[in-house]
Amino acid sequence: MVNVAGQPRKLRADALRNRDRLLETAREAFASGGADASLDDIAKKSGVGSATLYRHYPTRELLIEAVYQREVEKLGAMGAELLISAPPLAALRTWMMTFVDHVIEKHIIASALNETAYATASVIIQGTMERLARRAIDNGDLRPDTVPSDLLRAMIGVLHIRAGPDWQESAKRLVDILLRGASGERVG
Repeated sequence: MVNVAGQPRKLRADALRNRDRLLETAREAFASGGADASLDDIAKKSGVGSATLYRHYPTRELLIEAVYQREVEKLGAMGAELLISAPPLAALRTWMMTFVDHVIEKHIIASALNETAYATASVIIQGTMERLARRAIDNGDLRPDTVPSDLLRAMIGVLHIRAGPDWQESAKRLVDILLRGASGERVG
């Protein structure tokens, strides 16, 4: 929605709460039921009418993208918080483990996302990894020849291999192996 000047109109407080409830309910529904979760059920569980859902998100794809974008923004915000609240290597490891959980949950809706959603998310994720890894390198926690984008590529590779029922735990173990290799020390 836009105002008379053609600028996006600020949402009222109740509309913001409705949107936040919709996105959280949709995240839960997509995580448990996949990208085909009932939109009417999402509206009902979030305490709004279907018309409200469709006013905010006219298509399923737009709702899925909004959920994904919100979760990526949370991941970026978490990284920013970790930069100031945790020691460098611990901050990087915590963020990488959270990224594993993020990818696990988003795998269910991945096929419904478009390239624009991935491109936007990529900027946030790459930037967060770069800042966290660079801080650990500058602190001497990681070898100076560590390339942050290599860490991210390795993680993504690990997360694309889904062999066996315990692959999530395996992915987290591999994050520690990756950090051990980059630091030369035991982490975790």
